[in-house]
Amino acid sequence: MPTRYIFITGGVISGLGKGIVTSSIGKMLQFRGFKVTACKIDPYINYDAGTLRPTEHGEVWVTEDGGEIDQDLGHYERFLDINIPKSHNITTGQVFYEVIKKEREGKYLGQTVQPIPHVTDEIKRRIREVAEKSKADFVLVEIGGTVGDYENVLFLEAARQMRLEKEDVLYVHVAYLPMPKSLGEMKTKAVQHSVRELGNFGIQPDFIIGRADTYLDDVRKKKIALFCNVNEEDVISDPEIDNIYKLPLIFEEERFGDKILSKFGLPPIKPRNEKWKRFLEKVDNLTETLKIGIVGKYFDIGEFRLPDSYISVIEAIKHASWHNSRKPIIEWIDSKTFEEEKGNLSVLDEVDGIIVPGGFGTTGIEGKIMAIRYARENNLPFLGLCLGLQLAVVEFARNVCGLEGANSTEIDPDTPHPVIDLLPEQKKILKKSRYGATMRLGGQIIKIKPSTLAHRLYGRTEIIERFRHRYEINPEYVGLLEDHGFVFSGMTPDGRIMQIGEIPNHPFFIGSQFHPEFTSRVLRPNPLFNGFIKACMERTE
Repeated sequence: MPTRYIFITGGVISGLGKGIVTSSIGKMLQFRGFKVTACKIDPYINYDAGTLRPTEHGEVWVTEDGGEIDQDLGHYERFLDINIPKSHNITTGQVFYEVIKKEREGKYLGQTVQPIPHVTDEIKRRIREVAEKSKADFVLVEIGGTVGDYENVLFLEAARQMRLEKEDVLYVHVAYLPMPKSLGEMKTKAVQHSVRELGNFGIQPDFIIGRADTYLDDVRKKKIALFCNVNEEDVISDPEIDNIYKLPLIFEEERFGDKILSKFGLPPIKPRNEKWKRFLEKVDNLTETLKIGIVGKYFDIGEFRLPDSYISVIEAIKHASWHNSRKPIIEWIDSKTFEEEKGNLSVLDEVDGIIVPGGFGTTGIEGKIMAIRYARENNLPFLGLCLGLQLAVVEFARNVCGLEGANSTEIDPDTPHPVIDLLPEQKKILKKSRYGATMRLGGQIIKIKPSTLAHRLYGRTEIIERFRHRYEINPEYVGLLEDHGFVFSGMTPDGRIMQIGEIPNHPFFIGSQFHPEFTSRVLRPNPLFNGFIKACMERTE
């Protein structure tokens, strides 16, 4: 069976949830027994997402093979339960870099190198390479940005050319229908303009997905069909929902999966989605709650708070809570408030456990350390992720080992006790100002000590988890920390880098240098998050 391609574009506004739509289409095809993969096109000039600000662009997702990618790849992996390689992220920076490199190497044999055909040919080559290497029946290609942005014009042109070149291609356009309060009516004009703009690039969508506060009614569907040149049955609702994992089932209500197969000339197939349905029904009926505090700092952008900076942590909390028949209530705790007034720490009494996630820079660091100390001294379940583990070590060094002024050299280069320091290889890299894709990245082997909390949680002595860091626990201080009761229960096979740290005789106090949120799945929560939620439940009981 030849690979079939589905391009997903967006219109009217950004942030519509194209990644969730893409993931849901893929899930419907998986329900029908097809092998599916997905790739994300990002129109920015950055080579990858590694140097982007989290509050501006959302979380940086890390692939198993060490790619730093847009957060939508996380949605693909969580929905489809597959590992997606970094080659499935295509950026303008990558494409231009390759085209210029080929030109410098004389690969174009004296041709005048132009956006069309040379840049579009490189885009198509990369998309086809995804299909070839994955051997997938369907490749979903999400084109980032909004139709009308000048940045994604060449990607739209490449998508148009692929159908012209006789590839099996479908176009799905996701567009927003506003509903002004003063009118009390859902308006279709924005969708009409968006589809017309798409038509200017030679693309007529096969399906239009109406992103709106509610389901589209027949009046709206008829109007969109008439003015946008599609069949009424090919206008699909994408309403606001309380659980993103319901979207594949909502699409199934409109027979979207079979309609996709029909457009490709394939017969309908009954979806095998009973397990997915049963799980979501269970989630809907949960009544007992847990209150989880995320002590972070990547919340603020102007007057708004953006939880997208920690989207994978949020989803991992949900997966583990649902698995344990609990409904999570997430409390956003800005660590800077603890620095302003120590009495603000009392807010931690209102949660069942705290997570200190990863991050970079000095802002809010002392507040996080204060929160970690509070959790340690008050038996509050604690899970530290990357920076969270490092700061737990700093706190322990200061307040248990008596190392006054102990710190990370990232925070204080002149600290008298650098319990956290740059990895030796990172020192060489940073001297050359090489910041992009140079951290310790991707899946790495971790050896786990028997008879530790980490071993009880994972049930194995060797695991693979995903990393993204430059700093490590300074080996010179490991012995002193362990002498005072801090246990390093996970490390590299050669014992050089400490990768998991925990405190025994505490209800739950553990941190990882890796990011366990990247391997959490809807039906398979990550063991660290699962253990953390269980500990929070025990505290409430």
